[in-house]
Amino acid sequence: MPFEATYQAMQQFTNTRDADTPDELWLLEHPPVYTLGQAGKPEHLLNTNNIPIHKIDRGGQVTYHAPGQLIVYILMDVKRRKWGVKQLVRAMEQAVIDYLASKNIQATRRDKAPGVYVDEYKIAALGLRIRRGCSYHGLSISATRL
Repeated sequence: MPFEATYQAMQQFTNTRDADTPDELWLLEHPPVYTLGQAGKPEHLLNTNNIPIHKIDRGGQVTYHAPGQLIVYILMDVKRRKWGVKQLVRAMEQAVIDYLASKNIQATRRDKAPGVYVDEYKIAALGLRIRRGCSYHGLSISATRL
């Protein structure tokens, strides 16, 4: 599915869900695309090689997505769980750390730098949007760094 269609589907799912809508995880890959979060600036992109650029409503700056990268979209009613954003971010980071540990890869988180790191490399980037008490967007894991 093209990035634009996935993005619109996440927004529609979030806009139409109610208190009884089950949470969902969407696992997918994207064709090559740059996404600019709310803090992203086009001047941060130097040479995009005609790769599409999409401004989106998640937090964060610039993220590059491509085949071979696992994308996990977390469509969760955080209000129903009585979670805050920090708790969701820590849970997302811990899930990646635990998964990598199961593959004998030691990963860590860093203070004031959301994501997951192996040595000096950022392996997983996080970007969320909370609307109406529900999250969408999520994380990407770069398998090429493993």
